[in-house]
Amino acid sequence: MSQGIKQVQEIVDRWIQEHGVRYFNELTNMAQLTEEVGEVARIIARRYGEQSEKESDKAKDLGEELADVLFVTVCLANQTGVDLQAAFDKRMEKKTKRDHDRHHSNEKLK
Repeated sequence: MSQGIKQVQEIVDRWIQEHGVRYFNELTNMAQLTEEVGEVARIIARRYGEQSEKESDKAKDLGEELADVLFVTVCLANQTGVDLQAAFDKRMEKKTKRDHDRHHSNEKLK
């Protein structure tokens, strides 16, 4: 498969070295990831769910918030030695084998 995720990991690592001084520790990054996922959840709940969207929330960019989740995820992968490209490829292969016909035969999805 492609090397896109590996390149993202390298870009984030360079950014940390040049601008971030060092990675926050893993627990801090885990807390930060939780915070960023919460921001995504807030937008989804208000924009696409049943909650009303506050005027101050309307300017929030879902793409930017998802990118924040990706950035912190990549930081955690980098600092723990995870090759996200290899992990992603492995996961997609597993899902493809496991779910090949599963969703097509799910009556709820028709």
